[in-house]
Amino acid sequence: MNSIKLWVERNSLGSVLLLAVVLLLVFPLALDLFRLNLVGKYLSYAFVALGLVMLWGYGGVLSLGQGVFFGLGGYGMAMFLKLEASDPITTKIQSTPGIPDFMDWNQITALPVWWTPFQSFPLTVLLILVVPTLLAFIIGYAMFKRRVGGVYFAIITQAVALILTVLIIGQQGYTGGVNGMTDLKTLMGWDTRTDSAKYILYFLTSGLLMGAIVLCAWIQRSKLGTLLLAMRDKEDRVRFSGYDVAMFRIFAFCLAAMLSAIGGAMFTLQVGFMSPSLVGIVPSIEMVIFAAVGGRMSLVGAVYGALLVNFGKTYFSESFPDLWLFLMAGMFLGVVLAFPDGLAGVYNNRVKPWLAGRFAKRKNAAATPPSPPSAPAVGSASPKLPAGLSGQQT
Repeated sequence: MNSIKLWVERNSLGSVLLLAVVLLLVFPLALDLFRLNLVGKYLSYAFVALGLVMLWGYGGVLSLGQGVFFGLGGYGMAMFLKLEASDPITTKIQSTPGIPDFMDWNQITALPVWWTPFQSFPLTVLLILVVPTLLAFIIGYAMFKRRVGGVYFAIITQAVALILTVLIIGQQGYTGGVNGMTDLKTLMGWDTRTDSAKYILYFLTSGLLMGAIVLCAWIQRSKLGTLLLAMRDKEDRVRFSGYDVAMFRIFAFCLAAMLSAIGGAMFTLQVGFMSPSLVGIVPSIEMVIFAAVGGRMSLVGAVYGALLVNFGKTYFSESFPDLWLFLMAGMFLGVVLAFPDGLAGVYNNRVKPWLAGRFAKRKNAAATPPSPPSAPAVGSASPKLPAGLSGQQT
């Protein structure tokens, strides 16, 4: 038992196990289905926050365009679901049955060739992983090989997010335009709107998220993670040691893109639609805030940050519809100014030392044996015995 405890402490898995208990046990038991479905949507954003921890926290590269990869993953899944919902029987009232409704509205008479691979679910999953990663590789290779970084890279990623948003809205006949892709009901004949399906999708999202945390933690503890930290702090020293700094940054950018795409796909499955409003500059900046609030060096903190920010967004918009934007801005500013290292910094710098001190006091108190009663001093009066026990006659 002690060996297991030492192994957990040595690998810092205590916070991961606690998060697993919260996601897989506490939330399903404490929340109703509507709120649990909201949490599942929040967890899909947590994939983006994890990627930003690896890219921004460990790699030192700030990307303000992660909504691009989140949107590509979400649209990939939405295309498969939309094709399934557009079978010839369901769309028999259209001018061209068998194609999505927004294509028929825009007088498109045949399914575009680039939509065809999304008729297969395994190929769709593969494309969800490959396409965002390939785009990240192209952008990263073009930028990092030319040593473009810092604020310039952040501006470029914002430009990519804006370009993709304009492209999606402009190509309404092929993407659904500003309305996005809606009416997504089934996955290979399985109705995703039922109560049991919502529970399954929540646990699937939680399981994939825990797997992503374990993968990122393994990378952080490997030599690759050490090099990412070294590049963030002493880039020239790493380069002079013979390492290709650009390729390591490209890897971190591609990893963050893949995680974001997985989150986008799970978002589409749980919510049932995908919109260009989730791809642009504003949602990309919000995704950075998730990592900043949780702690850009903490994987578990990023998940809590995504949950806290999105919960605040939902609560404030429900309770204070006229003031919620100001309240959200106040929460962001307050957290960043008061806790620059995020929630993880509060735990590591304040809560953890306090808990360690409490446990140490209890352990010392339990280990210290009680002191024996002291003998009476020489010459002191003997204790007075009750009458009948002193041997004297009354």
